[in-house]
Amino acid sequence: MAESNPLRLSHEQLRATLAAQPLPFIELFARQGVSLELFSPRTADTQQPHDRDELYFVASGHGTFRREGEVVAFETGDFLFVAAHVPHRFETFSDDFQTWVVFFGSVIPHPTR
Repeated sequence: MAESNPLRLSHEQLRATLAAQPLPFIELFARQGVSLELFSPRTADTQQPHDRDELYFVASGHGTFRREGEVVAFETGDFLFVAAHVPHRFETFSDDFQTWVVFFGSVIPHPTR
């Protein structure tokens, strides 16, 4: 879906597309070092640290989010930031939880590699 970089994407249409596929995310846009995904874990968030910085904009739902040793509550409309290579995950989340994910910047090599 990201290859076409559409002018407009309907959140409701994307919800349906995401629900119909096995993966918990769908990439919607990618251009010049920025990519946008819609992410909705189904039973557990099993993601691993990424090699780019990322922003989360909570589209719906609520829960708790862990970034390294820090845990915060989140709800619809909240913004979360995670730097590259930092362990993080949505520990608890409501059934309606979905978040926009923006990966940006250059790939940052892992400091131990």
